[in-house]
Order: sequence, then C-alpha cells, then structure tokens
Amino acid sequence: MEESHNKEMNGNVPEKITRICAVNDGIDAPKWKFWKRRRYILTAMTFLGFFNMLALRSNVSVAVTAMTTKRTVDLENGTSEEEPEFNWDSKMQGLVLGSYFYGYITTQIFGGWLGAKIGGNILFGAGIAGTSALTLLTPILVKMNVYCFVGLRVLEGAFEGISFPSIQDVWAHWIPRQERNRLATISYSGRYIGTFVCMTVSGILAEHLGWPYVFYLFGFLGLLWYSMWLLLIRRRPQDDKSINLSELNYIQKNIEETQSHEETIRYPWKTFLLSGPVWAITVANVTDNWGAFTLLTQLPTFLKDSLEFDVQDAGILSSLPYLAVAFTMQISGLCADYILVKKYLTTTQVRKLFCCSAFLCQAIFMLLTAFLQTPAAAVTFLTLSVGFGAFATAAYTMNQLDLSPQHASVLLGISNTFGTVPGIISPTITGYLVPNRTNSEWQVVFFVTSGIYFAGAIFYGLFVSGEIQSWSEENICREKSSNNQKDSVSVVINNSVDKT
Repeated sequence: MEESHNKEMNGNVPEKITRICAVNDGIDAPKWKFWKRRRYILTAMTFLGFFNMLALRSNVSVAVTAMTTKRTVDLENGTSEEEPEFNWDSKMQGLVLGSYFYGYITTQIFGGWLGAKIGGNILFGAGIAGTSALTLLTPILVKMNVYCFVGLRVLEGAFEGISFPSIQDVWAHWIPRQERNRLATISYSGRYIGTFVCMTVSGILAEHLGWPYVFYLFGFLGLLWYSMWLLLIRRRPQDDKSINLSELNYIQKNIEETQSHEETIRYPWKTFLLSGPVWAITVANVTDNWGAFTLLTQLPTFLKDSLEFDVQDAGILSSLPYLAVAFTMQISGLCADYILVKKYLTTTQVRKLFCCSAFLCQAIFMLLTAFLQTPAAAVTFLTLSVGFGAFATAAYTMNQLDLSPQHASVLLGISNTFGTVPGIISPTITGYLVPNRTNSEWQVVFFVTSGIYFAGAIFYGLFVSGEIQSWSEENICREKSSNNQKDSVSVVINNSVDKT
C-alpha cells in the first residue's frame, strides 16, 4: 500500500493535474470524444474561429513582404531590371500593416455591449465572416490604389473588433467556472495556431503561386468556418436542441451565479475608469499586445531585411513563435486550474505570478535578441519570448471574469480598446525607427519592447486583483419576471457575461 502511494506521489505530473481538474458532468464518455459534449464543440469551434481571425489579420505581414520584394521585370527595349511590384517605403508599409487596427480599435466596446444585447454567437460569427469576404476582395483593390488597400484593412479591423469581446457573452452561458481557464486557453490558442499556419502557408503560396492566393485561401476558409458556426452554435445551452440533459444541468448548476436572477445590468463607467484592477488588466493588455503586434507585423520584414532570409523562409521562421505559444497556452491553462483547485494560491496570486513572471521573461529575451542578432539566436529568443506570453494571456484575459462576471464582455471591450493602440502605433513607430533597416536600428525596436514589458509587469503586479469587486453586484437591478410565479426569477441580462 505504501509502495502504491509512493508510486502515485511520484507519478506523471500532467496526468495528476488532469485527474485533479477533472469534472463530473454526468456524461458517460471519455473527455477526448469532444463531440459528445456541446460545450467542447463550442470550444473547438471557437478555437477555429480564433484560428481564422488571426490568419485573416496576419496574412498581410507575409504578403506585404512578397509584394515589396524586388523581381525581374522585362522592359520594352528588351532589357530587364529588378523592381518591386509595389514600391512602398518603410513608412508606407507601416501604414498598411497598422491600418487594420484603426478599425479594430473603434468597435471593441460596442462589440462587447452589442454581443450581450443580441447574442455573442451572432457577432462573433458575423465579424469573422465579414472580414473573410473583404479579404477575398484584397487582390483587386490593392492594384487600384494603396489607399484602397488601407481602407479595406480598416474595415476588416472593424469587423473583427466586434468579434473578440462578444465571445465573452457566449462563454458566460456555457463554461463552468472550474473549467474556465482550460477551455478558454484552448480556444485562445487558435489565435497562435492560426498565425503559425498562416505565416507558414502564406510564405509558400507567395513564393510559388503569388501573393493574391494568400488572400484567396484564408478568405475562403473563413467563410467555410462561418457556415459551420451557424449550424452548430447557439448562444445558450438551453437553446441547443442537441445538448444532453446531464450536460445542461451540469452547466446551469455551475454558472448559476450569473444566471439565477433576472437582471438588468447597469454599467458603472466612472467606477471602471477609477478601478485599479481594471487598469491592471488594461495595462497588461497593452503590454502584451505591444510585443505581439510588433512581432506579428514586423518579424517577417526583420528576418528578410536584417537577417537576409528569403520570403518563404521568413514566413516559416516567423511562424515558429506562434507554434510555441500554442503549446505553452495549454500548459498555462491547465496549471492555473490545478493551482486554484488545490488552493495552493489565491486567484489574485495566480494572476500575478503568471502575468508578471511572463512579462519579465519576455523582457529579458527581447534584450538578448537586441544584442545577439544572429539568425539562430534571434529565432530562438523570439520564439521563447512569444512562448512565455501564454502565461500572461492565461492570467489577464480571464481576469475580467474574476472582477465582475456580468460586466466581463464590456470590461474586455475597454481593455482591448486600449490594447489595440499598439497595433496602430507600433508598425508606424517601427517604420520610423528602421528607415534603413539596419541591425542597429532594429536593436532600438527590441529595446523599446523590452522596456514596455518591464513596466507592464510592475504595474500589473501592483494593482491586480482576482476577487469579485464591490461595484460588481451593486449595479444589478433585480426584477421579478411576469411569467414566473415562483420565488426564483428568470434571466434577462442586458449584458450577460462571459478576456482576449
């Protein structure tokens, strides 16, 4: 017996974590058969939704590299010379790469509010579908005028801006608290798998078939996903005709704190703006996105110009960091749930540990990249930097639900509005910092990014909270339902809850 106990104590740690975090939902089927559980189907479809969202966002980074690469052109006099198809300087490329975020920033809060009003499932799907349709038009419009291209990217950003916060509304109805970190991080990892696949495939397509096929492929995949989303996903589990009764009871029992009363949610906007924990989430969002957007938009260019990789290799190598973070994302979510279930740390301590340590590691790896700009070192350190970012994402993207479940979608909209600012200014600033695209100029870019990571870690560590805030419940007006004669009241949530 003692031997058995020792064997268990020394057993496989991931297996023990999985066992401790396991839940009993009354369904007689192993967890890997995800199609037996509707909330797992939702997780899979949300994963694919984020996959498409980031593929549609990041395809331009590789495509622009191909569009501005010099190629041999035959002249009328019988000679030939090398010139790019689109002769854009670094500032114009910065405008093109950052234009998406001009639209993205305008619809974040609106998307969170509207998703809670009409259903996050509607907006999440429609936003990605709209971006997909516009992506298919890109090869036509870019040849007309560069500013048509910029305008198109602004519209694409606006469509995806409503998608990101609106998914919180769907999660609020579907994901039990004890599964929140795992299922959400699985869904969010679709962003990084999407970026990995997009950058890898885009480099190959641009090299062998031409850059227009980058937009054709991912535009088509986005519309294909949308058709599946319409067929499979409903806003609430009770609206899903295919759900197992045991699973429905399990879900409703474990999210009753957000759905057991008929509520009209009031938004304490002034309190939001004066709340330290809300600003901690916002600063973490800005910090994480500064590094992420800088690499997302500039890494292929850095590898091509500074380290002299060709378009295909630059695309493939640019994708490696996102493969790493997709892997570490699963570990971070599982570890967070394990620590919370075992009560080793409080929720506040888990958020602080994961986010601050991740930012500090990322800052160090950015500094190492700045000083060691060799191909192997740069790819290794940037991959590690992005990989550690998963632990920060697992912390601050779930933090809205810790503070106020019923306000989570709007809180994510607020933090993501500020978090989009780096997507606008980072490519532009980088364009001005690297006019000649030399190693010393790129070094400054990595110094700036490292400094932002350090500052973000300090701020989040000082102000983060993982507890329900006092203003969360003060702003709920409970009303009796005219259709319910019982003591309990039904749910009518103008802003139901569930970020990034």
